[in-house]
Amino acid sequence: MSNEKFHIAISPFIIDDLRERLGRARWPDEIENSGWAYGTNKEYLHELCTHWGHGFDWYEQQEYLNTFSHFRANVGGGFGIHFIHEKGRGSQRVPLLLIHGYPDSFVRFLKIIPLLTAEGFDVVVPSIPGFGFSDRPRQPGMNPAWIADLFAQLMTDELGYKQFIVHGGDWGSSIAEQLAIHHPELLSGIHLMDIPFHYLFTMRPEDLTQAEKQYLQAGREWQMTEGAYAMLQSTKPQTLAYAVNDSPIGLAGWIIEKFYAWSDISGQLENSFTKDELLTNLTIYWVTQTAGSAFRLYYETMRSMSMDKTSFQKINIPTAVAIFPRDMVPAPRVFAERVFNVQQWTEMPGGGHFAAMEKPDLLAADIIRWVKKLEVPAQLELQH
Repeated sequence: MSNEKFHIAISPFIIDDLRERLGRARWPDEIENSGWAYGTNKEYLHELCTHWGHGFDWYEQQEYLNTFSHFRANVGGGFGIHFIHEKGRGSQRVPLLLIHGYPDSFVRFLKIIPLLTAEGFDVVVPSIPGFGFSDRPRQPGMNPAWIADLFAQLMTDELGYKQFIVHGGDWGSSIAEQLAIHHPELLSGIHLMDIPFHYLFTMRPEDLTQAEKQYLQAGREWQMTEGAYAMLQSTKPQTLAYAVNDSPIGLAGWIIEKFYAWSDISGQLENSFTKDELLTNLTIYWVTQTAGSAFRLYYETMRSMSMDKTSFQKINIPTAVAIFPRDMVPAPRVFAERVFNVQQWTEMPGGGHFAAMEKPDLLAADIIRWVKKLEVPAQLELQH
């Protein structure tokens, strides 16, 4: 086993440089009274970045982050994975792998970790390769299937678990899907917040139900109005990386728009997130210089998608799905049941894409209810 304790310690020089860049930013103009219609609202972004430069205390946040048990491990021939590993209460603890998405990071799950460890879960929260404090890929091909292989090795070879449960949203759902396809013997259950959309294209249009046709149309409309970021990151990620790696307001403008558009905020970001929560996530991208490597996951996934669009094999591992109404394009149950063995389906009263931050109590309770229903066997206890 190669995992070692990891302590977040960002150089004051990096933080000073960030503040200096924020102080001399060159701001674009904006159509008056346009709100968020053209993209990230200038008034809010200026307010947020002013706080980033003058009020936000990174070292206070760093101290909070370091209250969790951080590690790094070399897996898959030496690729460095950062992860939090918090052990649950009691002697019969259930391993639970939580996988984040984009444009967040491991901070997505900080609010629910104590809720889950209190119920006996051993919680493992890795940073996806190219995100946060994990290594940035130096060669092509780091797609969800490869990441699933790395996370399988992390859970088994490094942490000693024979089986575990996986939860994911966004990229986390796609990586969980790949774990189920390539490592089904390791999973006793899956908990998802969304269903990988690509499965719709494996079916003939005439075979879709009315609910699935509506879902497909909603997805197409969303792609035309909200999906430009994904097309750019899937095709020319390097071009965009130059801007957001050099400009903190560019990085903030690119990412904060997604928190605004994909969350249950009733028009005000701070109905669901504090400025410090938003800036902690942004600062992790900034200090690790991982915005560009996070973009490349879209490119690698697009390149690796199977050209066989005619069929797929249903995943039989017991699956729970929690649908949050303000997520991007919530899937209907009939579509989920084509792909997964859905045994629990929850339509939440509120929350969006970042539900672990927005509605941690709801999400944690749904995971706990699912695992109790599974009646997880004793072999899922800690093995070392």
